[in-house]
Amino acid sequence: MFSIGDLVVHPMHGAGVIDDIVQEKVAGTTKEYYVFKMPMGGLVLKIPVANSDVIGIRKIISEAEAEALFCAIPTLEIQANSNWNKRYQENMLRLKSGNLYEVARVVKSLMGRESRRGLSTGERKMLHNAKQIMISELVMAGKTDHKHVEERLDRAMLQRSAPQG
Repeated sequence: MFSIGDLVVHPMHGAGVIDDIVQEKVAGTTKEYYVFKMPMGGLVLKIPVANSDVIGIRKIISEAEAEALFCAIPTLEIQANSNWNKRYQENMLRLKSGNLYEVARVVKSLMGRESRRGLSTGERKMLHNAKQIMISELVMAGKTDHKHVEERLDRAMLQRSAPQG
């Protein structure tokens, strides 16, 4: 269970803070909800406490974990299905996992595809959303600003891993 003030991540919306925990009566049943507020974009969501694990709500990564992610991005393996529909579904599953390394794979794959042949409108939107999910968490983990994180993320995504051996 999270507490008011905890920094958490929603897999499909990014990082924010538990602003409050409220009880509301819905269809005759009283349920507890986290009031999740995102500093970026100002989104406010009510997330059922009982479903938070299923949804994938988790604490944000530490500053050290954020640094490790930045270092790992150039070496991340990506496989992109040539079939647009399958690729989109696979990327959506990666995003929904809430795993920041999987989200990074989506961003890296789509940025590479964009530079080689462009993206469809759906994939362009997915790339934007995936980057915002990553940036929101990395900003909070590193206690730094959006612009700095976005520039660093773009550099890491475009960096090639050094050949082994």
